[in-house]
Amino acid sequence: MKLFGSTFQALENSMNYASKKNQTITNNIANVDTPNFKSKNVVFKDVLASEVNSSIQTKRTNEKHIPFSSSEGKSYKVVTNSNTSYNHNGNNVDMDKEMSDLAKNQIYYQALVDRLNGKFRSLQSVLKGGQ
Repeated sequence: MKLFGSTFQALENSMNYASKKNQTITNNIANVDTPNFKSKNVVFKDVLASEVNSSIQTKRTNEKHIPFSSSEGKSYKVVTNSNTSYNHNGNNVDMDKEMSDLAKNQIYYQALVDRLNGKFRSLQSVLKGGQ
């Protein structure tokens, strides 16, 4: 029996994704003037699609058996955008795109924090007996 269900784990994974995305975007911004620097991006959809396409049907016959799929792996990966070059020095960081992505990611992260806080408030209410 799971005490908190899978919601906390899903929120934790989502916050890890948003944190990694923020780290990658700020690294891109910091290297906007670095010659031959290629921007990086954190992708989730590609990993999801590859997992869905390569999945096989499995069945555990006993709960003590090791599960076939592991939820410990990261559901995202960092890829380098090496096929473009915006500046004469080989750098491909688009500052407008990076700032827009950073703003979107910050809104996403704040929504996750708000959702997590709501879950904790619900637990606190239950523990206090609805008071």
